[in-house]
Amino acid sequence: MEIQIGELEIHKPLLLWINDGLMAIFFLLVGLEIKREALEGELSTLAQIALPGIAAAGGMAVPALVYVLFNLGSPAELKGWAIPAATDIAFALGILALLGSRVPLTLKVFLLAIAIIDDLGAIVIIALFYTKDLSLMSLLLASIGLVTLTLLNRLRVVRLAPYVLAGIFIWVCVLKSGVHATLAGVALAFAIPIRARDDPEHSQLRELEHILHPWVAYGIMPIFAFANAGVPLVGITVATLLSPLPLGIAMGLFVGKQISIFGSVWLAVKLRLCALPQGATWPQIYGVALLCGVGFTMSLFIGTLAFEDPQRAVGVRIGVLGGSILSAIIGYLVLRMATSERSRTGDVGQKASTRLQ
Repeated sequence: MEIQIGELEIHKPLLLWINDGLMAIFFLLVGLEIKREALEGELSTLAQIALPGIAAAGGMAVPALVYVLFNLGSPAELKGWAIPAATDIAFALGILALLGSRVPLTLKVFLLAIAIIDDLGAIVIIALFYTKDLSLMSLLLASIGLVTLTLLNRLRVVRLAPYVLAGIFIWVCVLKSGVHATLAGVALAFAIPIRARDDPEHSQLRELEHILHPWVAYGIMPIFAFANAGVPLVGITVATLLSPLPLGIAMGLFVGKQISIFGSVWLAVKLRLCALPQGATWPQIYGVALLCGVGFTMSLFIGTLAFEDPQRAVGVRIGVLGGSILSAIIGYLVLRMATSERSRTGDVGQKASTRLQ
């Protein structure tokens, strides 16, 4: 597929239009969520950010280390170290939502905060480690676009059209620069004003987030998954499944995530650096730690940046799907048992209290 305007030519296969174009919109939504939570949500104070921040830091470092340990004998595979470090917000929260009101709201907020900080870390990793040969002219033009976004924000421009036009310009420049084009979506998100000066009740950021959410959830993510998650079964053997690349990813997501997040939270609480989310229990925290191993969209995306050859791409998909599915199933079962036990305990306590009265 090719787009040409004068001397400007963008020629990419359909898969890269999905990964570079549609995923820029996905990252735009992620950036909007990060900005909203940082300014007026669950990440707006140090006390709120401390525990999920500690958990997210451990939950990125240890899975990456697990992957590296599995692939020390294969230097070419070490480029994929960041694949198991990611958490998929939508899928993790979707699984938690299946448990309904039995899960305390504070636990849902805790998982959301971890996933958002995790996504911010993934954005930084992509910017620093998954860039190709840089074009200084394209970066200079992109910086002009960034200055334009900053001016629009400072002048409190409320119409979304100028921001979107500047964002498209930055996307084209970044696409040509060697830095991954999806970062243009994050830059645009951070420039969208959260409130209008003359109408504090109206939020441009929330409006754009509301517009984008159904398109991303029901359009972009399924298209991306369909294009990137398919695993050809021809020629796959047990040796393929147990090779270092997929095994390192799967173990990083399933083992590395749960150990590091639960361990980080336990250590922070025991050292009295933070307190557990109100109403949450240790089994529930363990269940959340398991759900953070659902990497899926973000892990697949980082995998496409790390490896372009088809053989390794298959290994990435096997590892991400295996680790994510295992984390999702075990995490759901642990949380279901933890909430059932909590409900039974609560019912017994309520009946005893009634008899005493």
